[in-house]
Amino acid sequence: MTHTWLVRAETGTDAAAVRGVDLAAFPTSEEADLVAALRADPGAWFGDLALVAEDARGVVVGHAVLTRCHIGAAPALALAPVAVLPDHQDQGVGTALVRAALAAAAERGEHHVVVLGHPSYYPRFGFFRASAYGIRVNFDVPDEALMALTLDPAHPLPSGTVRYAAPFGV
Repeated sequence: MTHTWLVRAETGTDAAAVRGVDLAAFPTSEEADLVAALRADPGAWFGDLALVAEDARGVVVGHAVLTRCHIGAAPALALAPVAVLPDHQDQGVGTALVRAALAAAAERGEHHVVVLGHPSYYPRFGFFRASAYGIRVNFDVPDEALMALTLDPAHPLPSGTVRYAAPFGV
């Protein structure tokens, strides 16, 4: 069965639905609390880079967020979290969200994105192991889980330590 998901920028009325998606998709409230804290951080949050996916009935079934981070001194974006309601997983919602988020970031002139995620999922979007580019974090994480990509080949990935927005707590 083929599904079509409406992916759009989050609005103020979506906050409760986004929280519900996070609470359903993750084992704790940590990601839901992170999104709320990021939303309140004007240095990190970009409304046009917080996306939701709706089903045919207009119900929010997933979301993805890109927020400001830095790789060394270079501005970049962190893709986190990406969440989909459990009964909608493996139906292309996450793929639609990530593709739309990366396209929106490129459209606004952003150059680099990092993600801490499943190493068999994110390479399909162009992400590569970050350590191959000299990109690292200051906390323990499996090397293959930290990935990065450049949205514009004219701007190669910088090297350095990723500095996430304060709400990440790292």
